[in-house]
Amino acid sequence: MQYYYILRSVLRADPRLKKCLTRCRHCGIFFLTHPRNAGRRDLRCPFGCREAHRKEISNKRSIEWYRSKKGKKKKKEINRRRFLQILPSNNKNEEINNKESCEQQEQVILDKPEVSRSKTILSYLQMLISLIEGRKVSIDEILQMLLKIVRQHSIDRRRRFLYAFTYPVQRPP
Repeated sequence: MQYYYILRSVLRADPRLKKCLTRCRHCGIFFLTHPRNAGRRDLRCPFGCREAHRKEISNKRSIEWYRSKKGKKKKKEINRRRFLQILPSNNKNEEINNKESCEQQEQVILDKPEVSRSKTILSYLQMLISLIEGRKVSIDEILQMLLKIVRQHSIDRRRRFLYAFTYPVQRPP
């Protein structure tokens, strides 16, 4: 509901964006698209439907490929190489190196900032904010704005209750 309220207020503030309003072919949600896509009815929203459709089509292509003769042969080679890599090795240095590389990968994942850097959502935000402001907005500006929003504290004076304390009478089965 809040999404549609904001969408309506943006359209009221800038009526030229009304032509960019379109409905997702999959989930039916309204969203703003780039002016070059205005009027198209085959678009999917950037909130998950577009990505899900890409994965679905990719899976279909993959299935068709691996059912062909060339695909079956290639898959057999890949599985053989994978099997040969898994065979136990007597070299303990390789095991230590593997553990160190796993720890380094985990550290990189833990060091990522709080803001999710999903390329599709960031590119959609860039396009949307550029349309609304009427100027080219960079990804860096969007990330700075998001970091500022994430850092802000709520002005809500109510105390937050844990879910378990909101229903003290009910007991789990």
